[in-house]
Amino acid sequence: MNAENVKSQMRKGTLEYCILLILKQEPAYASDIIRKLQEAKLIVVEGTLYPLLTRLKNSGLLSYNWIESNQGPPRKYYQLTEQGITFLSELENAWQELSNTINHLRNN
Repeated sequence: MNAENVKSQMRKGTLEYCILLILKQEPAYASDIIRKLQEAKLIVVEGTLYPLLTRLKNSGLLSYNWIESNQGPPRKYYQLTEQGITFLSELENAWQELSNTINHLRNN
């Protein structure tokens, strides 16, 4: 078994949660989301992010607004919908349960 494959799957499994956490703070442009993920040491490329943002939008968890930019064309800023806020709350509860389980197993 390859540890890198498992680590990659773990990152993929938490990516949606991380994006929703970022957007909980404020609406963000895709490049801002990538930068914040990179700052957190979660490397994501645009080819991964854009389909995921589209899927979250189509699921009703995100919406977007076009905002004029001083440096080119208007930018699409994503934000959580009410449904997205509720979904994020469910993920936060699930993360806490999982974290508690792992910490319990590590400490025994």
